Order: sequence, then C-alpha cells, then structure tokens
Amino acid sequence: MEIKQKSELEFIIVMASLMSLVALSIDALLPAIADISKAIHIVNPKNNQLFITMIFLGLGFGQLISGPLSDSFGRKPIIYGGFIVFAFASLICVFASSLEIMIVGRILQGIGLSAPRTISIAMVRDRFSGNYMAKIMSFIVVIFILVPVVAPAIGKLMLDIYGWKSIFYSQLLFGFFTMIWVWKRQPETLKIAHRKKFKFSLFIEGTKEFITHKYAVIFTLFSGFITGSFMVYLSASQRIFEEQYHLKEEFPFIFAGLAISIGLATFLNGKLVVKIGMHKLVSIFTMVFTIIPVFYIVLFSGENNPSIYVLIVFFGLQFFSIGFLFGNTRALAMEHIGHIAGIGAAINGFVSTIMAVPIATFIGSYINETALPLFIGFFVCGFLSLLLIASLKFKKKEGLVLKST
Repeated sequence: MEIKQKSELEFIIVMASLMSLVALSIDALLPAIADISKAIHIVNPKNNQLFITMIFLGLGFGQLISGPLSDSFGRKPIIYGGFIVFAFASLICVFASSLEIMIVGRILQGIGLSAPRTISIAMVRDRFSGNYMAKIMSFIVVIFILVPVVAPAIGKLMLDIYGWKSIFYSQLLFGFFTMIWVWKRQPETLKIAHRKKFKFSLFIEGTKEFITHKYAVIFTLFSGFITGSFMVYLSASQRIFEEQYHLKEEFPFIFAGLAISIGLATFLNGKLVVKIGMHKLVSIFTMVFTIIPVFYIVLFSGENNPSIYVLIVFFGLQFFSIGFLFGNTRALAMEHIGHIAGIGAAINGFVSTIMAVPIATFIGSYINETALPLFIGFFVCGFLSLLLIASLKFKKKEGLVLKST
C-alpha cells in the first residue's frame, strides 16, 4: 500500500510538472515584457500582449497534432518530440531581434508545449477513471496552481540578476529535468493493445461525432469566452500594474496573490462539486462572473482607475469565480464523449483557445489608460456564456414539451 501511494504521489508531481511547463513559459515572462520590448525595438506597447497571446495560438493548433498522435504512437514519444520543438523555439526567442521573429518563437513554443499539456491529462485518464481520476486531477491542479503564484517572482529575480534571456534558459532547464524524470521513472501508460492505427479519417470521424453532442459544443464555446477574458488579464496585467499603477517591483507579488484566489476556488470546487454538482456550480459562478464587472463599470466608468486595493478586490472576486468554471466546463464538455476522449479533448482545447486569442487581442487593444475595458470584456464574455447555459435549458424544456405531446 505504501509503495502504491508513493508511486501515485510521484505520478501526480510529474504530471503537474508537465502541465507547469506551460504556466512557467507564460507567467515567468510577465515581469520581463517591458525589457524584451525594448531589446527587440517594439514601438507600440500594445504589441507586448502578443508575447502571451501567440503562445496560446500555438497551444491551440498543437493539441490537434499531439493528441491524436499520442493515441497511435504512445504518450511518452510525443511528449519528448514536443519538448524538442519547445527547446528549438526557446532558442529562437532568445536570439530574436524583432517582434516578428519573437512571435514565430512563441507560436512554436506553444506547439511544442501542447504535447506535455494535453498528454499529461491523457496519461491520468489512462491510469485512473471515475471519481478517483477526478481526485487525482484535483491534486495535480493544486500543485499546478502553485506555479503562477511563484513564477513571476522567479522571473523578476532572474531578470534583475541575469537579464530576460535567462528566463528562457531556466524554462529549458526545468523542462529537461522533467523529461529525464518522465524517461527514467514513468512507464508508458497507453498499452500497445489500446493504440489506434494512425489515419487522418479518425480525426474527421471524431470531429463529426463531436459536433453531434450539444454539451460538448456548448461548453467548448463557453470555455472559449472564459479563457479569452482571462487571457486579456494575462496579456495586459503587466501594463496595468507596471504602467498604470507604477508598481513594477510589487507586480509579481500582486500577481501571486490573485493566482491564490483561483487556487482557493479550485480547492473548494473539489470539495463542493460532489455535493452540489457541476451544472449548478457553473450556473452560479457564471452569474457571479458576469455581475461583478457590472458593479465595476457602474462605479468607475468614465473615471480614472480606482485605488490599487479596490482593483485587487474586484480582480480577486472575478478570479475566484473563474476557479469554479475552468475545470467544471471542461468536464461538462467531455461528459458524453468518453469514447472519443483523445480527439474530443484536442478539439475542445483547440476551439476554446482559437476563440480566446482574438477575444484577448481585441479587448486588449482598448486597454490604454484604465483597466475598464478589461471589465467590459469580462461582462460581455460572461453574458454570452449565460446565454449558452440558457440555450441548454431551453433545449431541455423543448425536449420535454415534445415528449409530452
């Protein structure tokens, strides 16, 4: 029993490390955005958000490649291949001399990172099922949440001592260590007997079936709106706290504090979801997510930014509600497509990410002197998400009426 527990604990830590590569590549870079912008001669500060949104674009497309490939050739080989792409892309970023080259590097980083991000979830699914799988995933997410808490502070420390390029090198070092750990300690989770023969028609057939499941489609679109609004914060947080509030030194600690609010919500969700249910929690916190920005817009529309303490409270409440939405909406999207889970997860991740990138880019372009456009974006995305939930309830009622007649 003790050996089994140690094995599961190590598995949880390794899977969390694989997922954390993505968070590290985004959050650790936030304190260095202004320095990178100067180094590669970016004239318009609004273009700084591309450092964040472009890696998500790569993640979105990369999932369509890494997910199906791992179903055919095994989990571990595709993870190694993804890390090689990530390592190559990181070097492109280090030696980038223009925004265009940096964008290419960041997109390729996202494509490479899509392998450990997507496949780590598949490896959990290979080993566990049902409620126990949900329990294991909760532990992984709790560890994973720690990375956004500490990553900006680590990035700021490395920036001050060694310069912005050292942040990319540290990501490579962490990734290399994780790959060695996977190679040495984690056996392949997808047995040869369960692998599918690779052919393009598998993806086409899976996509056709995916769109026939209304829950999968509705909650994938839902995820796109919520992820898009949160991505605006990720890409614009440096500009808001450092340029609008002049809190460059404090920024990593503010970011960490707000990340803790998401972690707390994720932890509470693990406790409440069994008692209350995913549907009810998503409905409640989508409403909260939509109402909070209404108060902000009413109170601070047409004015300068409020005090930093007021802004942090509003952000904290907003992200607390997001903590109840991220995991539950993905679970709801996958609820009825377990038989095509690999391709289904890839489609879900691709569509939600590809939706999120233009949403984040559009809203982010309006964030100049205040954070107000961000809260307007929160409201619009929340309202559209509520409409999606309402459409499900309407269809359910419509089905009941048809049955009764």
